[in-house]
Amino acid sequence: MGNYQFDAFVERRNTDCIKFDLAARRGLPEGTLSYWVADMDFETVPEIAEAIRDRTRHNIYGYSMTGDGYYDAVIGWMRKRHGWETKKEWYFYTPGVVFAIGMAVRALTEEGDSVLIQRPVYYPFGMMIEKNGRRIVNSPLIQAEDGRYHMDFEDFERKVVSEHVKLFILCNPHNPVGRVWTKEELLRVGEICVRHGVFVVSDEIHADFVWSGHHHEVFAALKPEFADLTVTCTAPSKTFNLAGLQLSNIIASNRELRERVKQEIDKTGYDEPNLFGSIACEAAYRYGETWLEELREYLEGNLTWFGEYLEENIPRIWYRKPEGTYLAWLDFREYGLTGESLDQKILNEAGLWLDGGTMFGEEGEGFQRFNLAASRPYLEKGLKQLRKVFGRG
Repeated sequence: MGNYQFDAFVERRNTDCIKFDLAARRGLPEGTLSYWVADMDFETVPEIAEAIRDRTRHNIYGYSMTGDGYYDAVIGWMRKRHGWETKKEWYFYTPGVVFAIGMAVRALTEEGDSVLIQRPVYYPFGMMIEKNGRRIVNSPLIQAEDGRYHMDFEDFERKVVSEHVKLFILCNPHNPVGRVWTKEELLRVGEICVRHGVFVVSDEIHADFVWSGHHHEVFAALKPEFADLTVTCTAPSKTFNLAGLQLSNIIASNRELRERVKQEIDKTGYDEPNLFGSIACEAAYRYGETWLEELREYLEGNLTWFGEYLEENIPRIWYRKPEGTYLAWLDFREYGLTGESLDQKILNEAGLWLDGGTMFGEEGEGFQRFNLAASRPYLEKGLKQLRKVFGRG
């Protein structure tokens, strides 16, 4: 028995929680169970909550900044957990990773330039490209017969050249397909980017959730020439369930590259970080390791149990345990439904709110993303409703 009770249900409704309270505001059927947005239903590290409570007692919440203790904690986490030796001057912060990606797109490309992504992929990548007047170039991932996805390196390089790609947005670990890219894969894609002068934004927000038999490789740490063209996006938000505090740590060792992105951020007027975000981040990286290890054990148990339940009760839904992230990428294609029909069937008949696969690109047709960062009893409740609609017979 661990120190933390992840099986306990914590009521999040009526807290203006997007995962649960948005359903009623959108007019979804009453009683709809939510498994879509990628945050967790677990209370965060007690020391984080206590650090925030301590600071609230001061009763003055004026302009604030991060101190040496903050950077010591972040740098120490990157060193211990990911084997990456970073320096204070490499860091800058943003309210979130998507914000940082948008700023990097604006800083490192011009309007009309091509930016490459690998669909199916986290849909805000495409939004940040298009909303900033750039052009999406897609090098789709290839799904093998065993369900595992791979990069198409030949297609990737061909499009880098033919489409004059200026920037590549890497997702590692990959959301939603759950791949943790190997060192060999990253070296190969990195060499292509170096060869053709392509900048890289590496979204590594899920790096702390990599499962047995796999290892997260920090892209920028693999080679100095990779670091020289890379902006790495990290945050405590996924790891410690702190998304609402809006703070991400963005890392670039190349000074010129870093300053270009920071200058674009300056144009927005964003300056100081959220006070409680910085307090929570420092406390997370100082005191959160034991909590995280227990959480990882629980989540990996969820991933295994989820697959066993599907195999026994809903075998036509194909599932491969993710190598990283707590997100299941479910294949419903055996049912022969269009993406829209599948979405409606899951919502109106199963009473579940999932993320439809086409959100991540047309390559996601017939898939659904299911968030497994919840108590097992709550997951079982959703699976039972799914079984009634998609089960045997």
